[in-house]
Amino acid sequence: MEDHVREHGSLLAAMEKRLLVAIAHRLPRRINSDHLTLLALAAMAVAGGGYVLAGWDSRARWLVIAALAANWFGDSLDGTVARVRRTERPRYGFYVDHVVDIAGSAFLFAGLAASPFMSAPIALSVLVAYLLVSAEVYLATSVHRVFRMSFAGVGPTELRILIAVGTVMLANDPRVHLGPLGHWQLFDVGGLVAIAGLLAAFAASVFRNTRDLSRLEPPRAQSSRSTGAGIRSAAA
Repeated sequence: MEDHVREHGSLLAAMEKRLLVAIAHRLPRRINSDHLTLLALAAMAVAGGGYVLAGWDSRARWLVIAALAANWFGDSLDGTVARVRRTERPRYGFYVDHVVDIAGSAFLFAGLAASPFMSAPIALSVLVAYLLVSAEVYLATSVHRVFRMSFAGVGPTELRILIAVGTVMLANDPRVHLGPLGHWQLFDVGGLVAIAGLLAAFAASVFRNTRDLSRLEPPRAQSSRSTGAGIRSAAA
């Protein structure tokens, strides 16, 4: 894939970019982008395992939060380091970074599905919805050369913060009362909201990109010469 434009309009994007550039300039040269990408992947595996452990020991929640922070550090910084050091590898970076995102998400939601904090059907449904959105974003990047990193002001960093806040709240009561619907697991409610949001983002993006591509590539009208040739052939 040729290089592409990154479109990042999340609430924290501007502040986060300044922070990441400052860190990248101070990072030891012996640490490169591949090291940070591996850190991001390992951190998500630890986060998933942390949810399982938290079912036995609530202190493991802090392991999850630390792992989410490590994932942010590695996942957000790997591309910034490459750009600051002018060592970009656009096709390699795009492929490896997003393979790691997909694998990391699978680790996280597998851990939640195996934990007592989220029912397996909802955890796996969130993962499926996330993968639908990811696939659409990658396809749109291929045809538009624009990689959209956020929807409605929410990007990966904001999602990590929401998950971390929910993880802290598990200490008080992992359930919420929804009136006549009774008590639900906090993460099940959050998962249903995430599914609705992801599917809405998927539908909106599919509609927008299909419309835009249809305008860029309208159906080709058959030339009069071709039409005439077809009529003569049929008459013969």
